[in-house]
Amino acid sequence: MVVLGAGFGRRFGGDKLSAVLPDGRAVGAASLALARAAWPDVVCVARPDTGMARIARESGVPLIECPDAVGGMGYSLAAAVRATAGAAGWVIALGDMPFLSPATLRAVAESVAAGQLIVAPSFEGERGHPVGFGAALGPELAALAGDEGARTVLTRHRDRLTLLSVSDAGVLQDVDQPTDLAGTVADPRPD
Repeated sequence: MVVLGAGFGRRFGGDKLSAVLPDGRAVGAASLALARAAWPDVVCVARPDTGMARIARESGVPLIECPDAVGGMGYSLAAAVRATAGAAGWVIALGDMPFLSPATLRAVAESVAAGQLIVAPSFEGERGHPVGFGAALGPELAALAGDEGARTVLTRHRDRLTLLSVSDAGVLQDVDQPTDLAGTVADPRPD
């Protein structure tokens, strides 16, 4: 599982991954805790010398430093895939989504492990995050650049996308504005 934490938080007005949630944890720390509760292998991608890099180190999560992330999310994704090239697939979780259920993260990861090429959760008919990718897509993901993330890969293989219907509204909730910090934080313990 990959937690992306290399963004700039421009809409938030600064380092949103270090912003504090009502439970006292940083957004990035909560997102990493959820990922670790859901799956044993977690890495974090962050720009060097950022709050998220510090949070990952303090959490004991392997850190992939990506200075190229200044060019967009595609660079972060590519760096993660290249650094974990032997993986059987990747679940791409976002560092600004601390409201997910560990069960949702686990369901996406298990679907990828079971052989699905692309998997995403869906809440009330709307596709959310995280998105899982099978190992066959590794070369395409490793070649990403720019700010579109994996959108081109999703578009190219949309006929292979499996949607998992979940009752987890957290798949649609991220932290883009300071007012988003008041969302409902999931219990990080495994279900």
